[in-house]
Amino acid sequence: MPANEQSYAAAGVSLAVADAVVERLRAAVKSTGAKGLGAFAGLHPLDERRLLAASTDGVGTKLILARQRGRLADCGRDLAAHCINDVITTGATPLMLLDYVAAAEIDLDQVAELVGGAAEVCRSAGVALVGGETAELPGIYRDSELDFAGTCIGVVERDELVDGSSIVAGDRVVGFASAGVHANGFTLVRRILELDDYDGPDLLAPTRLYLETARALRGRAKAFVHVTGGGIPGNLGRVLPGSRRAEIDWESWQRPPVFDWLGAHVPEAELRRVFNLGIGWCAVVEEAAPGETVIGRIA
Repeated sequence: MPANEQSYAAAGVSLAVADAVVERLRAAVKSTGAKGLGAFAGLHPLDERRLLAASTDGVGTKLILARQRGRLADCGRDLAAHCINDVITTGATPLMLLDYVAAAEIDLDQVAELVGGAAEVCRSAGVALVGGETAELPGIYRDSELDFAGTCIGVVERDELVDGSSIVAGDRVVGFASAGVHANGFTLVRRILELDDYDGPDLLAPTRLYLETARALRGRAKAFVHVTGGGIPGNLGRVLPGSRRAEIDWESWQRPPVFDWLGAHVPEAELRRVFNLGIGWCAVVEEAAPGETVIGRIA
């Protein structure tokens, strides 16, 4: 396979189409009174003092590889951490999670692994797993495959909302380590695995929960960024106001080994566009504190 075909688009996923979908739906969503389309979590007034914050996401094709390698519980951890991380980018306190499992035929053991993994993260975050839906959909899903998605809901005081609006040139971007690939880019990862096997622990390590990190940064952070699909630049762009842009120092942290393996097959520009490359969470602050890893600045 030619090197120039080792891209997310060639593997079957277009980030450009994902961006276009958001723009195409913007008018319809705004017509309902919703705010925050394109942000990590949507916001809705609860009362004069508080806002609800909510986010929905799924584990994606990581489930295929995890099922093959007996790691479905880690995908449950992925789901809960991913959805909670999205909600806490607003400064919100996460309250509850709902899950959705779908397959051609439900395997109770597999569902138990997924939900058990999600419940473990929810317990550590003080989030109630309040229920969800299990659906058997033969004809939609392939035999033996399944899908797992969830919704997290939290609440934030209006005067504690973190939205990036106060970001100015010269602010610093501090980065916090990922556990590895987390749960994005696996359609491309699986394509590379067909050429070159890799079984390091950072390949299927579940998404890191950044709740304590976010809490420690309250009062300092002007914006929080959960680095998921779209990489560091793409996700930073979701919180920057106006014409602001982030200048990233790509040599300021050490990448986990899995990204060296991917880098042997995928061009650097594509790596940066698709993967977290070892930084799973960012905060934009006026000045970094001692010990924090500065990975860029705002221009």
